[in-house]
Amino acid sequence: MMKRRASVSLLACALATASFLPVLAEARTVEIHVSPEGDDANPGTQARPVRTLPYAQTLVRRANADADVMVLLGEGTYRLEAPLLFRTADGGQNGHDVTWRAQPGAHPLLSGGFQVTGFTLFDAERHIWVADVPRGLDTRDVWVDGTTAERPWLKIARSDVRFDAKGFTIIAPELAWLGGIVHPERLEVEATGFFTDRYSPVKAIAGTRVTMQQPAWDNNTWGYDTLSQPIFPDDSRLFLVNALEFIGRTNDWHARPYQWVIDPAEGKLYLRTGEDENIAERTIIVPRLEALVSIAGTPEAPVERLHFEGLGFAHTSWLGASRRTGYANQQSGAYLLETTPLRPKDAWESCDWGCVEFESLRQRWHQMPAAVQVAAARDISFSGNTFSQIGQIALGIGNDANANLSGVGLATQRITVQRNRFAVLSGGAIMAGGVRLEAHHPENPNLVNKDLMIADNTFATVSQHYKDNAVILSTYVEGASILHNDITDAPYDGIAVGWGWGYNDAGGNPNYAENQQGYVYNPRFTAPTTLRGTLVEGNRIHGVKTWYMDGGAIYNLSANPDAVIRANHIFDIRDRIGIYLDEGSKHFTVTGNVVETAGKWLNINTAGDMFRRRVSTDNRATGNWHTTNTTGGRWLPEIGNDARGNILVPDRDWPAQAARVIAEAGVRAARAEGSN
Repeated sequence: MMKRRASVSLLACALATASFLPVLAEARTVEIHVSPEGDDANPGTQARPVRTLPYAQTLVRRANADADVMVLLGEGTYRLEAPLLFRTADGGQNGHDVTWRAQPGAHPLLSGGFQVTGFTLFDAERHIWVADVPRGLDTRDVWVDGTTAERPWLKIARSDVRFDAKGFTIIAPELAWLGGIVHPERLEVEATGFFTDRYSPVKAIAGTRVTMQQPAWDNNTWGYDTLSQPIFPDDSRLFLVNALEFIGRTNDWHARPYQWVIDPAEGKLYLRTGEDENIAERTIIVPRLEALVSIAGTPEAPVERLHFEGLGFAHTSWLGASRRTGYANQQSGAYLLETTPLRPKDAWESCDWGCVEFESLRQRWHQMPAAVQVAAARDISFSGNTFSQIGQIALGIGNDANANLSGVGLATQRITVQRNRFAVLSGGAIMAGGVRLEAHHPENPNLVNKDLMIADNTFATVSQHYKDNAVILSTYVEGASILHNDITDAPYDGIAVGWGWGYNDAGGNPNYAENQQGYVYNPRFTAPTTLRGTLVEGNRIHGVKTWYMDGGAIYNLSANPDAVIRANHIFDIRDRIGIYLDEGSKHFTVTGNVVETAGKWLNINTAGDMFRRRVSTDNRATGNWHTTNTTGGRWLPEIGNDARGNILVPDRDWPAQAARVIAEAGVRAARAEGSN
């Protein structure tokens, strides 16, 4: 049962002089009231609220050592001029809790953006309007009435260009006009492959010669599934993005209002509307921040007992892909930023399936920073919040230090994300765990991410710009539970767990040792990683995998002792893979799931000579219901992978047990307060 709390305002505390400590001792909760109409000269009472969130933090620190603190946010938008930083002093102290909560009936919004008005007509034929924005402001995201507006693009064929070490030459005569683009330095190349979504900025165009910005071009043209040599060229797509000249150039431009371009040097935003639309009736938001919230202490002194309830988080734009380093995507939000002098000069054509020099960077990949970042923290919860209109991953939990404003990474314990809504996101919804050495084999045990709960959340329309991002990604976490979420409308995996392709597991992956000489520059570990005990249960996953063939509605990489995938319902994925145990997967139980697909309901990557290498083994799939008999990989008990005892139901006349799984999958009804 929830405990009932008495409350005392800060005004009462301030008025208590000699009796100050007894008043706090008797009271269980201190309340601080905030309103966009308040004043920071006020005491923070309900009648006289403060105005800014940073000042509310100051008041919290005066009280949180001696009492629970409740910060109650009133109706309205709280426009942040800088990210809100929560450090050790901002959490609960001495066993107390600090909660930031919406006032009853209120819908407070923490926004990193501003509304743009004052548009005038720029091009009547193409329905383009222009408005002033602050000079120097750049963004990769704009929202119109809460929907994602689109940067203009032009799809081209690989046969239209000829790649080389510095860029490419346009060889299609019908594209010669690209040499006349006014701002070629704002142009980008986007390439989607088998599982990657890469962005590489242009440096200059001279006639038909396009010179690309470095090091983004180098980093995007070697490794795996590269821009210049994707795994399956016929399944890859290539775009030129972000030129004013492209608005109206796409074949279906009549159906594409809200294409936009920003000119930071001139301080102008150009936006296309519908043919008979009144732009003054639209609400147009441009973000000014790259992050909203950073929660981080240190591994030895973490932020503790901090809670967020009923708030809205919106309007950020991560600009990493716009910089000279671009977005050299590797998989699901991880990208190559650093360079190495080991890189061969012809790597753009010789290193298209990994090479020893590329492997030297494997432990140095970066992660996309989230809008709301949590690291070095314990007993943190997010409940009943809305994460929307965010230009990157929404919520990052225990990511590497390079993905945190604090410069501190990992080290999270008992983080709960429950009954939130994630929608209209440029990146994934939740990314938990890191990918570097400190994440999988930390010397400091305090760095281990433990006991993560992601339950009863709703996810829709995510990864709209960074299509490689899984909706939920949990990498090296000990005891992650992903339960009863509803996930839809996403280009890649619904739920992805694990990381590393078996590379960092005890004994390593012999494929990388033999084929790419992967352990010449990297250690071959003898101890297991921190990944274990993952539970993926009761989720309703549908309408995912809309862009990529690779991956699965539920997906795993690497050894995950005691991992269970159970009682999930997967449907509306066309011919995509339902459950995919990729390279290095070990120790999984897959049971009681209902999988509806026209493709493989179950897949395993046994990676080469399975009898000799045993890269993926000790996995069992039994008691699942599926609509096709198609599986992928080698499910052979003699190598430790057993997929016997599953039930084919091609007509979807589900047995009672399967029907129960379908009925109970997804978000559970909330229990009444005080119920057991």
